[in-house]
Amino acid sequence: MGIIFSIIAGISMSLQGVFNTRVSEKIGLWETNVFVQGTGLILTFIILLIAGNGNFKAIKEVNKLYLLGGALGAIIIFSVMLGISNMGPTCSISIILVAQLLAAGIIDSFGMFGAQQIKFALSKFVGLGIMVVGIIVFKWEC
Repeated sequence: MGIIFSIIAGISMSLQGVFNTRVSEKIGLWETNVFVQGTGLILTFIILLIAGNGNFKAIKEVNKLYLLGGALGAIIIFSVMLGISNMGPTCSISIILVAQLLAAGIIDSFGMFGAQQIKFALSKFVGLGIMVVGIIVFKWEC
């Protein structure tokens, strides 16, 4: 099931990046960010009312650093829109994927933020290197 949700997330992120970029061309980057975050809040609130089963009171027990997720969402939306408008969807999202994999590898390798420590072997770095070469070849204009 994790594979299916990961595929859905990847497709949704790519579509969202392109859609947001097109909206930002008309109304502005930060205006789009507010709209995106606002519509996301409304949808999430509706889903919470229907399917929520957590406990907001437990937020006091959460590491305060982890509460920056919402702020990171705003940075992500803004930077994805800028990347796509400057380089196009394929190149921008390729670079985003490599950066995500590298960051995730560092988090796994050091067991950061409560993640289980998983060694990031040399083969993983070679794989990332191949991806970077792929981006360079893709971007290469003959």
